[in-house]
Amino acid sequence: MSFIKPWRDFRRMQDVALGAAVLIYAGAVVNAFRVLPGGVELIVQRTLIWPGVFLLASLAVPLAVPALKRGLARYVWMSFQAGFGQTAISVLTGVGLLAAAALFIYWQVWAVGHGGRYPAGVFSGYGAGIGILAAQAVLVRALETVPEVRKQIEEREP
Repeated sequence: MSFIKPWRDFRRMQDVALGAAVLIYAGAVVNAFRVLPGGVELIVQRTLIWPGVFLLASLAVPLAVPALKRGLARYVWMSFQAGFGQTAISVLTGVGLLAAAALFIYWQVWAVGHGGRYPAGVFSGYGAGIGILAAQAVLVRALETVPEVRKQIEEREP
């Protein structure tokens, strides 16, 4: 048996959201190396090392703490049931949110060149967001192994 189309679309949307977030972040880091002052060591620390710590924490903690894992899995399941990632409007909404986050991070980097504060927090926050998206992508696959959920997402042969 295979999975129903809405589930495949939902699972694909989780993966695409994660991939898009990673690509946006990579572009922002490349831009940061061109724009931010302070030398390579400071830029690496603020755009890669600290955000990497937040990414790993926001990925590992929800998967390691049973109560958080159940809560996030429930959120993922409710998102599927609500139709996220299965319609053009929900896909456009997800892409719009990622685009807004991208604009924010690029604006923060641009602002440094015009007297703004160093954007260390925005990179760490985005890293944490990528960790949560990765945890959701992991939990989508974990939900497929739960017998009650699997019954609901499998196509029935006639």
